[in-house]
Amino acid sequence: MEGRVTVLIREFELEKDREAADAIDRVCEVGPSGKMTLFTDLLGDPVSRVRHSPAFLMLVAETVGPATEIVGLIRGCVKTVTCGKKPTRSGATTAKHQNPPSPIYTKVGYILGLRVSPYHRRMGIGLKLVREMEEWFRDTGAEYAYMATDKDNEASVRLFTGRCGYSKFRTPSILVHPVFAHRSPAANLATMIHLSPTDAELLYRRRFSTVEFFPRDIDAVLHNPLSLGTFVAVPRETIWSGISSFLSDPPSSWAVLSVWNCKDVFRLEIRGAGRFRRGLAWASRVVDRAMPWLRIPSVPDLFHPFGVYFLYGVGGEGNEAAEMARALCGHAHNMARMAGGVGVVAAEVASCEPLREGIPHWRRLSCAEDLWCVKRLAEDYSDGAVGDWTKSPPGTTIFVDPREF
Repeated sequence: MEGRVTVLIREFELEKDREAADAIDRVCEVGPSGKMTLFTDLLGDPVSRVRHSPAFLMLVAETVGPATEIVGLIRGCVKTVTCGKKPTRSGATTAKHQNPPSPIYTKVGYILGLRVSPYHRRMGIGLKLVREMEEWFRDTGAEYAYMATDKDNEASVRLFTGRCGYSKFRTPSILVHPVFAHRSPAANLATMIHLSPTDAELLYRRRFSTVEFFPRDIDAVLHNPLSLGTFVAVPRETIWSGISSFLSDPPSSWAVLSVWNCKDVFRLEIRGAGRFRRGLAWASRVVDRAMPWLRIPSVPDLFHPFGVYFLYGVGGEGNEAAEMARALCGHAHNMARMAGGVGVVAAEVASCEPLREGIPHWRRLSCAEDLWCVKRLAEDYSDGAVGDWTKSPPGTTIFVDPREF
């Protein structure tokens, strides 16, 4: 069969290819059994997951012959991100709040959503799609390409690291927590400040612009309708006097995060759970409805399509920063609870993120190691002081763009 199938790679056409692309998405599960898997695109637009990026493209693989058929697809976007920071000159001031280090930017292409029909695998279709996307990355000026996959997805890891020349780069963690029927009391641990997009941009650029993968167009992210707000948690005795005062003289401990509404882009569901686990979840909801005063943390129905709120831009400082982050996560949980239709809140952070212990999550739903792989697209590009980014050691934190979750 392999020798008889000819495949054409072309750009996706919405009206012509929508149904076939949706069908490919549905038959290709994302993640191992018992984990969250991509279910469907709510907007009826298969490029909706990348269309919020500065430049994006979707390609399809179509069989050639009397009866053409779409058997694969790939999404990609290009943006400018931080890959390091310029070294501080000897004798320069160390007042970090007033003179933050300067970031080094590079242009990257991100591969999102490579899918090949189960009936047409092991024919080189995935490799063709990746190579075509990389050509577009190069034409757009990208210096690197990267992608994310589950570390246990052997086929994906083998394709990218074995045949496409990618190297394993970072292993962040995806932390997922259910949205319960009752308010989270964690939100009461601190004073919550809701920042305007302009103030949030100032905070992120001043304090996080040298974090790996920080998007240069953070203003576009924060002003996007899917971004539901940026929140700062400070000790309860703190008097808030505005963002300028905060940046010049921050409290001893604080934390920040932003909330992104994935519910209006796609939905997830848990597949592969046995009857026993489904029954326990159902029973917890029944008991909670009968005796709500017990405030039982009943498990929401995650076995049918549900929405997600994604927490991005997680950071902070101080001995109590993790507790401040816990308060912010509780606030985001309560936002999701009030919105309805949101089954979980999720965050993706570096494996050694200092605030990780303050982010509530269920181990069963989470992914301890999400594998990011990277490839340098052209050797003649120069990254200034950072050298070859693919060989740089990981930092303690990472900025995950919500447009790519």
